[in-house]
Amino acid sequence: MLEKFLENKPLYYDEIDYTRMPRIYAKIKNRVKIPKIIHLVGTNGKGTTGRFLATALYSLGFSTAHYTSPHILEFNERIWCNGKNIATPELDKAHKELLQLLSLEDADALSYFEYTTLIALLCYQECDYIVLEAGLGGEYDATAVFDNILTLVAPIDFDHEAFLGTSIKEIATTKLNAVKSAAILALQPHKEVYIVAAEIAAKKLLKIVPFTEYLNAADEKKVTHITKELGLVEYLQDNLKLAIAALKFLGIDYEAKNFFHAKLFGRLSKLNENIYLDVGHNTLAASSIAKALQGKKYRLIYNSYRDKNYKEILRILKPIVKEVEIIAVNEERIEESALLKETLSDLGIKHSDFSSIDSTQEYLVFGSFSVAETFLRSYYNG
Repeated sequence: MLEKFLENKPLYYDEIDYTRMPRIYAKIKNRVKIPKIIHLVGTNGKGTTGRFLATALYSLGFSTAHYTSPHILEFNERIWCNGKNIATPELDKAHKELLQLLSLEDADALSYFEYTTLIALLCYQECDYIVLEAGLGGEYDATAVFDNILTLVAPIDFDHEAFLGTSIKEIATTKLNAVKSAAILALQPHKEVYIVAAEIAAKKLLKIVPFTEYLNAADEKKVTHITKELGLVEYLQDNLKLAIAALKFLGIDYEAKNFFHAKLFGRLSKLNENIYLDVGHNTLAASSIAKALQGKKYRLIYNSYRDKNYKEILRILKPIVKEVEIIAVNEERIEESALLKETLSDLGIKHSDFSSIDSTQEYLVFGSFSVAETFLRSYYNG
């Protein structure tokens, strides 16, 4: 029922109306129960940070939800609650409830992401905590309309410049303006983020501090234990530390074992001995992957949306790439194959069209959720 309703909804609108979600939510706010919300903004690491935190809270006895996007194989992946993805009947029940709360005009006016954010909220009303991941941005994001107790700021870098701004200062300002009460910063790759954070903290009289303010030697020891248990690469350890800082902010004691079931699929996931899969699709993600996998060469199964800086992404990945195999993706936003191949030739990277997996070769599947979905549905039978 929900799936059919969403079919004709645009994911986002070409003409952004920043007043639509706040205006419509205000009409139903007093009829919806809002748990404690921890808001996640940033460019990379929101998904894994959120899953680390949500899994730990659930393991510690709290009813906990995690809203993330986009999904790889099915929409239900976006709405996780108490250790599992939501069931379709629950989604349809929430859809019916939301249609009763909204006028038909308002329901039709909301974008895909705006509508599904409200669906998630209805599914999560009985939870103790919601870990709520922003979509494209910060202050104007659909998730920013809700009151929250804490904002976690994952690493901020260039991405979605058409919506967020063309400089790190502009992007950081948009994202950090979402902070309502207090915020914790992950390790940031750009010093401008810290400058913007300090300016916003002073202007709004908010506490915005780095994650290191909350971690001590005992926490670092637990990070080492969790890292060994889950096989975390360095950038995933950074996400873990941000989640731990959130627990410390909340005054919640934890043990390493509370994180042992926390890794989110699609973030440098090892499908089998010779295939890694990662849904990263920007330069910061590429840098993290290149660092994590340095020292070896992989056949890169890849494609890209035309609005991504794929030339820079491929340049960053080149040291770990033996050959790029372009996977055909049936998606309107995907770049023309000829243009992608021309870029690869300019970079001096050997390339071909992807057809099948050779069990004697090592692979990295990388380049957006659409690439991951196409590969998993069509070529991977693991």
